[in-house]
Amino acid sequence: MLSVFGLKCAFGLQVFVCLDKCCFIFISQQCFNTCKSSQIVSVQLFCFSVFPFLQYAFNDLSGSVSLAWVGDGTGVILALTTFQVPFFIVRLGQSKLYRSENYGKSFQDVTNLINNTFIRTEFGIAIGPENSGKVILTAEVSGSRGSRIFVSDDFGNSFTHQDLPFVPQMQIMYNPSDSNVLLVISNDLWLSENFGGNWRKIHDMVCLVKWGVKNTIFFSTNLNGSCTDRGMLTLRRTTDYGKTIKTVASKIYSFGLGGRFLFASVMTGKGTMRMIHVSVDQGEVWNMAQLPPVGHEQFYSILAANDDMVFMHVDEPGDTGFGTIYVSDDRGTVYSKSLERHLYTTTGGETDFTNVTSLRGVFITSVLAEDSSVQSVVSFDQGGEWVPLQKPANSKCDATAKDPDECSLHIHAAYSTAMKLNIPMLPLSEPNAVGLILAHGSVGDAISVMRPDVYVSDDGGYTWLKALIGPHHYAILDSGGLLVAVEHSTIQPVNQIKFSTDEGQCWAVYNFTQDPIYFTGLASEPGARSMNVSIWGYRDSIISQSWVSVTIDFRELLTRDCVDSDYVQWLAHSDDISDPNDGCMLGYKERFLRLRKDSVCWNGRDYQVNTQPTPCLCTLDDFLCDFGYYRKENSSECVEQPDLKGQVLEFCLHGKEEQLQTSGYRKIPGDKCEGGTTPERKEIDLSKRCVSDLLGPELLVNIFLRVNVFLCFGFLVHRYSVLQQHAEANGIEGVDDPLETNHTQNGKREFHDDSDEVQWKHSSFIHRLRE
Repeated sequence: MLSVFGLKCAFGLQVFVCLDKCCFIFISQQCFNTCKSSQIVSVQLFCFSVFPFLQYAFNDLSGSVSLAWVGDGTGVILALTTFQVPFFIVRLGQSKLYRSENYGKSFQDVTNLINNTFIRTEFGIAIGPENSGKVILTAEVSGSRGSRIFVSDDFGNSFTHQDLPFVPQMQIMYNPSDSNVLLVISNDLWLSENFGGNWRKIHDMVCLVKWGVKNTIFFSTNLNGSCTDRGMLTLRRTTDYGKTIKTVASKIYSFGLGGRFLFASVMTGKGTMRMIHVSVDQGEVWNMAQLPPVGHEQFYSILAANDDMVFMHVDEPGDTGFGTIYVSDDRGTVYSKSLERHLYTTTGGETDFTNVTSLRGVFITSVLAEDSSVQSVVSFDQGGEWVPLQKPANSKCDATAKDPDECSLHIHAAYSTAMKLNIPMLPLSEPNAVGLILAHGSVGDAISVMRPDVYVSDDGGYTWLKALIGPHHYAILDSGGLLVAVEHSTIQPVNQIKFSTDEGQCWAVYNFTQDPIYFTGLASEPGARSMNVSIWGYRDSIISQSWVSVTIDFRELLTRDCVDSDYVQWLAHSDDISDPNDGCMLGYKERFLRLRKDSVCWNGRDYQVNTQPTPCLCTLDDFLCDFGYYRKENSSECVEQPDLKGQVLEFCLHGKEEQLQTSGYRKIPGDKCEGGTTPERKEIDLSKRCVSDLLGPELLVNIFLRVNVFLCFGFLVHRYSVLQQHAEANGIEGVDDPLETNHTQNGKREFHDDSDEVQWKHSSFIHRLRE
């Protein structure tokens, strides 16, 4: 039931829309929590005399702005504005640096700290790990063969400059364990152990570098001097900052890291064929990924990897745009079928595969149906079973539904943004906002190309409600205690922000300015613990253009600290908390204390997610289908793949060929169930040596994938097609080396794992003002 209220608070607040049971109605100094029965349940002092926001205008005409939060809870934000134009073969431009100590409520122009030097926009602002207070800006020095960096170790309060004996080709990388140690590639690999004061070359001609655990560095190199000849690359490792270097793999095409797994795509020695290898001990021992039979004209991609397992996509032949997801064992070696007809485009390599970080084991992705429509499915058990998303109770099926009463929710993700649909943000979840998901979607038999709405789930994707009509930018604050949103418009300026204190059931709206701005981004401190949100945009007139930041402090709204009575016990993956058999997922139950929806209070920055795990007895739900087996649609039974029926299952592990004897099930990696049902499974050593071209005669290849390899989001992606083959023959690189970023949450905002940086670009992450 949809209820719209027009009751205004004396100081400008009003209820925007209510899409579920209850709503807050703001009347003068009191707010009444009303339900469908119209009975007043409680009275809460929720309105305030002055809404806490501050506006700051940047007095320059810069075409882009980059933001970076420096430290956790420090309130320090650096804003770098850049204006540049090409002039023949050089770039002319200027940069300005601004600093805030109060979460963006006000800024100080500190451009003098960098001597008015032009900062390279593509490298942005590199922020040190943890609360190190370290900042690096990479500058461009005209007429110099070297480069210059500006460094700060006091949260950007002061900077010193260091001249480099090389020109960086990437953003400088901090050692996650020691922020004084830096790495960068400039054809060669350079390292500094004193925060950029001195540099020494580790190795010549390095193509790709990544930090491993502790002080481990992995890098690929080619002694022939060309990184384009990827099939001849060598993977090397050092644990003492280059003093000693060990070769861990040869003839590699590329490599990647995910969770505790190290991946390498290795030439097999038979033409252009390559195979993916996996190591769980930093490259000391490698095993070849063992999948059921796969054709040579297919591609595979590492979708995700954590400390427990790997999700791998294997394409169908012929560049169909879909394939099959396989999930690994805890060694990342033996794979079994998880989901068929998984969408993965052949054009740009888009996939909707999304890890819901607010609840363990939950993944959402899209499948391509037989009629070529795109549909969403969800897994709550780490890929064991996939089901459609439930239809929200407060939504009707759209025109895509054959039955107006029977349909499901479909989530817009990377594929929709690639198709240029009106989707300003991808699905959003935060680990400290338990069960909470915000996403754009449509309700029908398939994803609709019409204007999407915003849907919210408070239980990790089991149930959903329509929260906002039309596309929005959104953010999670106060560990899920507060949601904020700004309506998306590409042509109209905005002056309103919406917020919810009950996980999206009811929203209030506030006019944050009398002079609307062209919106470019909604920025909040990474980690979803802050109570401050900044609305960024620009004002455009005939005589002037300028960036504008409006920061709202909701701490003045939620003035009361939460107490024990504000929380309620919640059992994850459960419909009935009183049912002793309900809520078992991946072998155990988890009970959380969550904020009551009718509690209007502040969780606080120190809020920690409290969980009470309880192990469960093992059932078939705790098992994946084993190598050579799969689950049919809407079935929990594992059956043999038709093409493997009656065959002996053999694979290679630790250099020895082994035979698998199984009833079709293997335990889900990370599952903690005890006792109960345990299907029989064993691996028999056949005492046959396997051979591979990785380092020596160690592995045997029975299944070859003929693939071309590129990297996406830091994980290996392999594709073979006539188009790509033609591109390689002409020396064309299809995709750059991997981005050192996690998944972008929307088309305007990008958080870096190591820098907490966010950039806005028009079409490519920086919003450029019109000239």
